[in-house]
Amino acid sequence: MAQKKRSFCATSLYELSETVLAKLEEYPQFISSHRVLLYYSLKDEVDTHSFIEKWYRQKEIILPVVTGDDLELRVYRGKESLEKGAYGILEPTGEEFTNFTSIDLAIIPGVAFDKEGNRLGRGKGYYDRLLPKINAYKIGICFPFQLINEVPAEPFDIKMDEVIA
Repeated sequence: MAQKKRSFCATSLYELSETVLAKLEEYPQFISSHRVLLYYSLKDEVDTHSFIEKWYRQKEIILPVVTGDDLELRVYRGKESLEKGAYGILEPTGEEFTNFTSIDLAIIPGVAFDKEGNRLGRGKGYYDRLLPKINAYKIGICFPFQLINEVPAEPFDIKMDEVIA
């Protein structure tokens, strides 16, 4: 998958990101949501930076923060509230968000997804530990080439309700 990503220039990946996020904006689950778990993307993921900026004043955007072996959640309050965290990812500062049941929609990244909603992560298990706490509708987002026939899955893995590629 990493090799496939490297075959695209940054501009192409950005354009693919825009297409995926435009589809997301049309989903009823997104339209009706008030509190959305998102992620501040790495350069090889669907680019969520401008999407977050576009929506954070209309919807409460919750972003993960790496703390040790787990992800904590925090409310995004604008670019000025971001600091470099683990892995060089920009992460929001502020109080930990723990009201998991109030999240309406979870937008989840992955290295690959399959049509059954199975997700392949980066191998650290961060989302594997977070997702069982979140009962919200879960949408995996990825580039079209990251949607594959089958992702290895264990019985305890949390499936996405849908995948947008």
